[in-house]
Amino acid sequence: MSSSSDTIYIQRALELAKRAEGHVEPNPMVGAVVVAGGEIVGEGWHQQFGGPHAEVHALAQAGERARGATLYVTLEPCCHTGKTPPCTEAVIAAGIARVVAAVADPFPKVQGGGFEQLRAAGIECEVGIMEQEARELLAPYLKLTTTGVPWVIAKWAMTLDGKIATHTGSSQWITNEVSRARVHELRGRVDAIVVGSRTANVDNPMLTARPSGPRVATRIVLGGLDEGSQLASTIDQAPLMVVQSREPDAGEYDWLTSRGGELLLIRRGDHLAQITELLAELGRRRMTNVLCEGGGQVLGALFDARVVDEVHAFIAPKLVGGSGARSPIEGLGISDMGAAIQLEDVVIEQTAGDLYLRGRVPKVSS
Repeated sequence: MSSSSDTIYIQRALELAKRAEGHVEPNPMVGAVVVAGGEIVGEGWHQQFGGPHAEVHALAQAGERARGATLYVTLEPCCHTGKTPPCTEAVIAAGIARVVAAVADPFPKVQGGGFEQLRAAGIECEVGIMEQEARELLAPYLKLTTTGVPWVIAKWAMTLDGKIATHTGSSQWITNEVSRARVHELRGRVDAIVVGSRTANVDNPMLTARPSGPRVATRIVLGGLDEGSQLASTIDQAPLMVVQSREPDAGEYDWLTSRGGELLLIRRGDHLAQITELLAELGRRRMTNVLCEGGGQVLGALFDARVVDEVHAFIAPKLVGGSGARSPIEGLGISDMGAAIQLEDVVIEQTAGDLYLRGRVPKVSS
């Protein structure tokens, strides 16, 4: 039987789990709390991919006080040997009497098996406390695990009148330094950053996180890339992949492969088909979070395919006008305003004069 204190301790476990963001993917972010006699005696979170899990850290901190205590954890304890031994063994050995978890783990080698092992050892188990909050935190892991496709984040910067560049193509800089710093933070926790060839060659970004974050993203260009681009000249700083739909001419991309870059052939003509296959390939590579920074054609194809999960938009109080100026989302679009995508869990904040809006795209009901 759950109680209000169970919610308090799961909330603390969720706070701990959040600290793992960017450090543990493709593993899930997990936090754990050990409580004895109404007092927290151990805390932990999964700190690094391949390292001890949250339960192990919390039990180690609790020591002998774990015997007869309750373990609160954001995700079902694992019951298989991966890079570390099963957490269920550590929980049983510590003498935990009760386990309260927010979410069951859909990973094929777990899927309720953790709870089965614990119950077989006489440990009381309860699942579902703050489940919605945990699912929101674990959404990228849950999507990759259940669909094989990464969590897709769409990001753009635009003027107040919805332009990502002037009619001449000028785009630097739309937003201020504070907004751009937030973009670098976002880049530093994802596995890949996708742009189209126009963005890569005309805007000529590096697409690196400065300063660096916990992850180094693979920069991915859909279409052609100039050898003289900043992306090409910084392969030693971050991986680079060029995605083509045609067989390249002899020697066309020797410069890319000779420097350690990758040429990926996806023999499908339009952006939508290319992106669908690319996301499947990145999922096979166990990439968890993919950031798309444009341009409008690529973002449009992503939204047309309904594969975007999260939006980060930076809006500057500037007006440029121009019927030929580019907008952030092109593609086919939506014909009826009643069918427009309404973001959920929206957060809006000011970044030194700009507006930073982020939210999640609701799932399409089947």
